[in-house]
Amino acid sequence: MNAFVASRISGNDNSIFPDRLEIDDFQVIYYKGTLIGYRKSVVTRANIASVHIGSGLLFADIVIETTGGRTIRAQGFKKSDARNIMELLS
Repeated sequence: MNAFVASRISGNDNSIFPDRLEIDDFQVIYYKGTLIGYRKSVVTRANIASVHIGSGLLFADIVIETTGGRTIRAQGFKKSDARNIMELLS
């Protein structure tokens, strides 16, 4: 399993609750921290329609679109992590 955690200095509420992606051979799990606990979204790899990187000056966002029309936007990753995520999901 590969795990990626967004930078705490990237903004987007990541200073307290950083976004996290876990990727294995069968699924992608997205965690978005909240004041109490976290929200968890699971997408099977077979249902991923596309993966995009939105790159800023220092950090990058990952956008995962599913065949069912759902979109996951994980924000504030290091650019190298974003490239690794893209390679794993392509």
